[in-house]
Amino acid sequence: MFRLQGSKVLAVDMTGDAVKAKNGSMVAYDGQMAFKKLSGGGEGLRGMVTRRLTGEQMTVMEVKGQGTCWFADRASEINLVSLQGDKLYVEAGNLLATDAALRTGTTFTGVRGASQGNGLFTTTVEGHGQAAILSDGPAVVLRVTPQYPLTVDPGAYVAHQGDVRQSFQSGVTFRTFLGEGGGEAFQIRFEGDGLVYVQPSERTTIAGDV
Repeated sequence: MFRLQGSKVLAVDMTGDAVKAKNGSMVAYDGQMAFKKLSGGGEGLRGMVTRRLTGEQMTVMEVKGQGTCWFADRASEINLVSLQGDKLYVEAGNLLATDAALRTGTTFTGVRGASQGNGLFTTTVEGHGQAAILSDGPAVVLRVTPQYPLTVDPGAYVAHQGDVRQSFQSGVTFRTFLGEGGGEAFQIRFEGDGLVYVQPSERTTIAGDV
């Protein structure tokens, strides 16, 4: 159902089914489509409470119908992720669209969210289906294995999936080496077996410096 047209436009072919997408990301459609605004990036009471605590503004819409709908967001690169009953952890602003059958929610991230200025929670997507995530520049998918843990700068982190544990550690960042670090620097360490999606451009936030 999901396919890319180039690297920055997502085409979704629908035959009466639905897709959830970032509000305002639809750029064109053919056929018959119905649009419904949904509240927030998480489902149920916990999602409502989470968004109130973090001030997170993630508005999504449901698109349902017959035909093809095209989505894009500020010319960002789009990456397709297939889920087979597993869970994807993704920054709210990097989630473009999901199959309607996938469940979305929120999870506590602690230091990483605070260090990015993005709140203390991140979005989860789980079930069977496809998700489309955004990155500033082509995303790199890095493998984490028990033998080779991975350390990532918080500003470059996009998403991860698999049997992966994450922890936070203070240390130097690339900007510290360049003399641009202004305070304590944090990094995200991933251990286990899974995949981590990293973008080649850091977010315009305080990132790892708090």
